[in-house]
Amino acid sequence: MSCEIRSSMPGKIIQVIKNVGEKVLESEEILVMEAMKMEMPVVSPVAGIIKEIKVAEGKSVAKDELLATVG
Repeated sequence: MSCEIRSSMPGKIIQVIKNVGEKVLESEEILVMEAMKMEMPVVSPVAGIIKEIKVAEGKSVAKDELLATVG
């Protein structure tokens, strides 16, 4: 079963840390997002493998936009 990771607020992706196919642990950083002039890590809520990264560095994202999928 896959777990979707969505943005908690509008912002901009400033760093993609993990790539598709890489293993992640629960609470491990996947992306870094800038929102309200602050850098915020986006972490995986579950351990697994990155199935999809739906954003790229420099992309603006809306609240609740799909960022990545971990399975």
